[in-house]
Amino acid sequence: MSAQILLQGRLAGTEDFLIAPPADRDNRVFEARLSWLALLAEVLPRALLAQLELPPLMLGSSGGDRFLLILPDQARADSATQFLQRASEALLAATNNTVSLLWSSTENLGDWTVVRKRLHEGMARATSISPDFFEPFVPAISHQDKTPRGMRDAQSIGWSFDTPALLTLEGGEHRFDLGRQASADNISAIRHAARNGDAIASARELAKRAKGRKLWGILRGEIDDFGLRMRRLQSVEEHVQYSMLYKQFLAGEIELLCSQGEFFQRVTVLRAGAADFALMGSWDALAAFGRELQRVFTVFAEENLKELPGAEAKTITMSLTLADPSEAVAHVWEESARDLETAKSADKDCFYMLGRVLEWKQLKDAAELKDAIVQINEDFRGGGKFLEQLRNLYRKVESPEQTDQERLTARALRFQRRFANVANRREREFQKLRSHLMKEMAGRNMRGKLKLRPEGLVALEWARLAED
Repeated sequence: MSAQILLQGRLAGTEDFLIAPPADRDNRVFEARLSWLALLAEVLPRALLAQLELPPLMLGSSGGDRFLLILPDQARADSATQFLQRASEALLAATNNTVSLLWSSTENLGDWTVVRKRLHEGMARATSISPDFFEPFVPAISHQDKTPRGMRDAQSIGWSFDTPALLTLEGGEHRFDLGRQASADNISAIRHAARNGDAIASARELAKRAKGRKLWGILRGEIDDFGLRMRRLQSVEEHVQYSMLYKQFLAGEIELLCSQGEFFQRVTVLRAGAADFALMGSWDALAAFGRELQRVFTVFAEENLKELPGAEAKTITMSLTLADPSEAVAHVWEESARDLETAKSADKDCFYMLGRVLEWKQLKDAAELKDAIVQINEDFRGGGKFLEQLRNLYRKVESPEQTDQERLTARALRFQRRFANVANRREREFQKLRSHLMKEMAGRNMRGKLKLRPEGLVALEWARLAED
C-alpha cells in the first residue's frame, strides 16, 4: 500500500495584484479583488478534491493564501499536479502575470519535522528566481480587469476552468455553499460589512460616521510567530488541529465583535485568514475594536494554548492606519502593510497607532489618559487651541535636534503652572485631573529634562482627533 501524499500550496503575488491598476484608483476593483482572492484560497483546494473524486475531509487546512491537502496515493498526486499547473496558468492569464500558484508535495513518512522540512524545501525550490529574472524590465500592458464582482454577498460560488477568473457566481463545474459555519460541504466566509442602504458603505461614508475627526482607517493584525509555532508541532494532525483552531477563533470573534452596536455599522471586514486579519472602518471604532480583540485573544491563548511550550503564537500585534475620506483604499492598504511591519519589527504583542508602537498595557493607559484629557478640555473649556499648544510644546521637548533643553523644560513647567492656576468651583477635582494628566504625560523629570511617555503623546493626539 502506497504512503499518503501531503500537498502544500500557496498563492504568490496577491499583494502586488491587489494594488495594481486599476485598483489603485478604483475602490470597487480593489474590494472585488480582495473578495476574489479570499474565496480563491478556499475554493481551489476543494475543487481539486472534487476533481479527484476525494471527500472534503482530505482537506487539512486552508485560508489566507495557503492550503494543505492529504492525498491517498501517488497517482492522485500526479493528477493534482496537472490540475494545479492548469490553475496556475489560468491565474497568470487572469491577473496579467501577477498571481501564480506554488506547491510542493512529499510522502507522509517519518517524523513530522522531517516531512515539514521536505515540504518547505520543495516550496523554496518553487519560489526560486527564474532564469529571466534579470532581464530588462518591460512594463505590463494594461488589460481589462477580469475579477468578478458581487462575491461578498454570494450564497454559493462555482469553479470552472472555462471562466476567466476560475470562480463564477453562476454555474461552474463544481459549486460550494458559503456560510458562517464551516463544514465538509460549506465554506466559512466572514462577510460582515457596514451598509449604506443595500450597498456597502464606502470609505468616505465610514469616515462620516467617526466621532471627532472625520477619518477612516484600516486595522491589520497578525498572530506573532505563527509560522514558528506551526513548525514546532509534532504531527500533521496537530498542524491541522491548530491551524483550524486559530482560523475559527479569528473568524468567530471578528464576526461576533462586528455584530455589536458600537461596530455594526462602522466596521467592514476585508480579510480574515488563519493567522491574520484586516478591517476598514471609522478610525475611532477600529481603535476600540483592536483593544477588544486583543483582550479576547489573550483569554483564548490562556485557555487553549497553555499546553504548548514557549510564547510563539500566544500574542498578537496590530496596526491602525488612518486616512482622509478621499484617499484610495489600495493606497491605504499598502501603507497599512508597512505600519504592521513597523510594529512587528519593533516588538511583539504591541500596537502601532499615530506614529508610535505601544505595548498593549501602554495602549490601555493611553486610552484612559485620552479620556482624562477630553474630560478636562470639555469641563474647563480648554478648546482645540489648548490641545494644539500642549502638543506643540511637547513635540519640541521631545525633539532630538533641540539643544536648549533647559529653556524648553522651564517653558513646559510654566505652562503647567499656568494650567494649574485656572480658577473653578470644582478646583479640587480639576487639580486631581491636572496632576494625573501631567504625571502621565511627562513621567519623571530627570536632571532638568522631561522624560516623555509615549502613551502620553499618543493620548494627546488621540484626544485631538476625538475633539475635532
